[in-house]
Amino acid sequence: MYEIFELLLKKYGITIYQFCKETGISQSTIYTWKKKRSQVGSEIGKKICDYFKISMDYLITGKEADITDAPDIKSISQKDLAKKIDEIIGEMNDPDTSPLYFNGEKIDDKSLAVLALALENAMKQVEIMREKKKK
Repeated sequence: MYEIFELLLKKYGITIYQFCKETGISQSTIYTWKKKRSQVGSEIGKKICDYFKISMDYLITGKEADITDAPDIKSISQKDLAKKIDEIIGEMNDPDTSPLYFNGEKIDDKSLAVLALALENAMKQVEIMREKKKK
């Protein structure tokens, strides 16, 4: 089941961090699911299916060939700075990755939180500038 989820992430160029941010599912839930290679609960399964617009059968078996409505997700072929920043933030918040370093020194948790917030604020600023440009 996790393998199907992973394929969907790759197909649409979505990071686990981005998926969790948009669905409200915690990253630790996803990483626990990945490690245990078990079935996902019905509540999380429904959120996954709703997000990718697939049936539960497809999530479980991967055999439902026709996904009628493609989700409103950017194509993986696009070079997307927002995606890369989401990946960086995701890696920073992933408890399974090795510690992060800056200029050879390990970054403490408080500094990581500040850095993540700064990156999120930078992305919000880009969106604000885009909206102003449209007007």
